[in-house]
Amino acid sequence: MDPAVLAQTGGEIPPLTTEILVVFAIIGVAIVLFITEPLPIDITAIGVMFTLIALEPWTGVDAEMGVSGFASPATVTVLAMFIISEGIRRTGLVNIIGTKIADRYGTSPYKQLLAVLGLSGGSAGFINNTPVVAVMIPMVNTLSNRTGISPSKLLMPVSYVAMLGGMLTLIGTSTSILASDISGRIIDHPFSMFEFTQLGVLVLGTGVVYFATVGRLLIPERIEMGDELVDEFEMAEYLTEVVVTEESHLVGKTVDQSFTELDVDAELIQVIRGDQVFTEPLARTVIGPGDILVLRTDQESLMRLIETEGLELAPDAEVTDETLQAEEADMVPVSDQQLVEVVISPESSIRGKTLETLNFRQRYDATVLAIRRGGQIIHARMDERKLRPGDTLLIQAPDESIKRFANDREFIVAQELTLPDFRYERIPVALGIVAAVVGLAALDVMPILASALGGIVAMVATGCVKPNEVYSAVDWSVVFLLAGLIPLGIAMEETLAADWLAEVILVATVGLSPAVILALFYLFTALVTNVVSNNASVALMIPVAIEAAQSIGADPFTFVLAVTFGASTAMLTPIGYQTNLMVYGPGGYKFTDFFRVGAPLQLLLTVVTTLGLLVIWGV
Repeated sequence: MDPAVLAQTGGEIPPLTTEILVVFAIIGVAIVLFITEPLPIDITAIGVMFTLIALEPWTGVDAEMGVSGFASPATVTVLAMFIISEGIRRTGLVNIIGTKIADRYGTSPYKQLLAVLGLSGGSAGFINNTPVVAVMIPMVNTLSNRTGISPSKLLMPVSYVAMLGGMLTLIGTSTSILASDISGRIIDHPFSMFEFTQLGVLVLGTGVVYFATVGRLLIPERIEMGDELVDEFEMAEYLTEVVVTEESHLVGKTVDQSFTELDVDAELIQVIRGDQVFTEPLARTVIGPGDILVLRTDQESLMRLIETEGLELAPDAEVTDETLQAEEADMVPVSDQQLVEVVISPESSIRGKTLETLNFRQRYDATVLAIRRGGQIIHARMDERKLRPGDTLLIQAPDESIKRFANDREFIVAQELTLPDFRYERIPVALGIVAAVVGLAALDVMPILASALGGIVAMVATGCVKPNEVYSAVDWSVVFLLAGLIPLGIAMEETLAADWLAEVILVATVGLSPAVILALFYLFTALVTNVVSNNASVALMIPVAIEAAQSIGADPFTFVLAVTFGASTAMLTPIGYQTNLMVYGPGGYKFTDFFRVGAPLQLLLTVVTTLGLLVIWGV
């Protein structure tokens, strides 16, 4: 609809139909569920799919159209790229580069920052940015230990730059792949492999310059270097040593018998008997007189234990990292214990569950001492807390358990580990496969879907990814999210809901130039993405952007790109993008830190991206 026409008609908004209202109601409920997350977002997306099919007379989406998301090239391509990215991760390539950065720039915080930004942003264009950040977290902690700079100063830039680096190529993020599919379906213009690389380089460069100058000054130092983990997690008031007296009710009982009968918030971490330290498994260890028990408990529970169970405070007791790791020279540990931070990844299946329902201690052979959720540290009633993605657990565990955590994609171990199953000898092969996947698609020899499927076969056939690792490499929540949201875009087209929204936007922006409207679409999409999934933003906004562009005689493809880039730059909250959530706990950030650092960058990118779109593609 031409703005001049709107002005002549008084800028009236067209009437709503029943069909449009039904689709808007579905979208409204979905957005509320995405924000509040009473259910995982992928389950919400499947619920959207079911509702659209069930209400076919109003949504125009039949059963075949409703499940078309599972057969969509976007969904299958994203699935394939997860497996190809796993092939690169399993070779340990990024870890090797990180080690070289630590060796070369370990004494210069500024050079260290630039090197980390370059690695994070550059690799995210060809490997999914989520595993890139998962690898960067322990590397940053290693660098921080060498230079004394707080990991808080590095982790947020790593997340943001990985986010921007994902816009270098079509395969850098699932958002671009989904946007390409929608663009191809509506305006017959899918993205080529390097369709927007020029703009991606401009955007990435802007982010790097921002963090190398103003941005780094805005990032708070939430975690102080030099503190032991027990101090960093404020454990002094919650870890203590008590001595078992001869009159204690616990004498002669096993740990399991003793502590299941006690109605207090206390957990036994270690039993020290002379020069021996007993750690996991503790359940069948028999408590004897004179034993020193290392407990995690609060002051009130401790006093109850002393009064009722015949315990005494150990003289001059001080629990340190060395005590918990059982490495003192005069002690003979039953099993070597380590203290380590473990982050719950965004795609983890344990989100929403508690340590108690998971039977965490027995299941993982590890003891959780504290939970850090952003800037908040949780000690009390941890077993009853529902775990969230991004939570950082302070864990005491033997080496073998820590290695299992490191190999499990549901967790991120926030310390540098040399894993025995890295396939360093496969690095040239894995790089060759990625180059072939990208090259075949870029040269139009075959579609990206076909080359990516071929990449899966090649990764498995060459041993870069083992057959039993294929399915665990896929973030199935993203796959189901895409499959559930694609039919929502179809419903917006079928019911003309996208047309209605576009006309409302044009009424509200009468008199503004197409360039300003383009910038508003970018900024609005970015703001929406800060509270809902980036893929949901693309599915909702691209049909509207296309209709708005066609109504004012602008190039719809330019508007598609504006929405795509907006959905990949969620800078204001830790929940807007997976990588932000991953660094939230390890960086010790407060929720508001992301707004303070991200808001100036968000506005800067609005200007840079809009100008880049106008210069490269025009409007």
